[in-house]
Amino acid sequence: MNVSTIPKLKHTDSNNFFLLSGPCAIEGEEMALRIAEEVVTMTDRLNVPYVFKGSFKKANRSRIDSFTGIGNEKALKILRKVSETFDIPTVTDIHEPDDAAMAAEYVDILQIPAFLVRQTDLVVAAAETGKVVNLKKGQFMSPESMKHAVTKVTDSGNEQVMITDRGTMFGYQDLIVDFRGIPTMKQYGTTVLDVTHSLQQPNQSAGVTGGRPELINTIARAGIAVGVDGLFIETHFDPKNAKSDGANMLPLEKLGPMLENLVAIRKVITSL
Repeated sequence: MNVSTIPKLKHTDSNNFFLLSGPCAIEGEEMALRIAEEVVTMTDRLNVPYVFKGSFKKANRSRIDSFTGIGNEKALKILRKVSETFDIPTVTDIHEPDDAAMAAEYVDILQIPAFLVRQTDLVVAAAETGKVVNLKKGQFMSPESMKHAVTKVTDSGNEQVMITDRGTMFGYQDLIVDFRGIPTMKQYGTTVLDVTHSLQQPNQSAGVTGGRPELINTIARAGIAVGVDGLFIETHFDPKNAKSDGANMLPLEKLGPMLENLVAIRKVITSL
């Protein structure tokens, strides 16, 4: 797909990578607007196409007492307000086929979580909304196998599909990024690297996912160097107190300097 077809996406003629970024979950209106405003300021200055990311609910939690959301409609309305306030596209993940039509009323991109990307009914329901579909590569799947997930979308009459790599399981409690998979998946369409989830450390004994946020800059640089079309980076102004995935989110104040560096790397790579 051509990312310039994403509604409201700006700076698509800049030859930069595009960015999907925001909090793991929508915790409230004030926090969502604050994060969006700061990231919009950064990306406008650097001419980076920007999509605001926020989950309207978190269905794949390790523990029953984990935060799952503030209510579906309430969170989706906040995503719509972010889009209207800053004139930017938004993305959220869905977990059940019935979520697709509901979320499509509020956002521009529907994201299929990595654990669910083989769920045919879910992928087809997302495709049939006509929205852009972002397929997260399963931690258990090869890059080559993502061709079949993409085909499910296109065979449903929707050519607006992209693939996001979020790492591959390495044992029970770690993930690695196999950068050999990026050129493979680029054969099937627009390819994104989910930097922050690639640094998760799942299945911890306490039931709370850990992470390696100190390596976010390293993985992001490598992704740009191998030619990803976009980056996915979760960020929060107070990761330690975030209600979901705080252990692997990038502190918001570090995003701007990192983007400056990544834009410079992209310029060098595209000039070769």
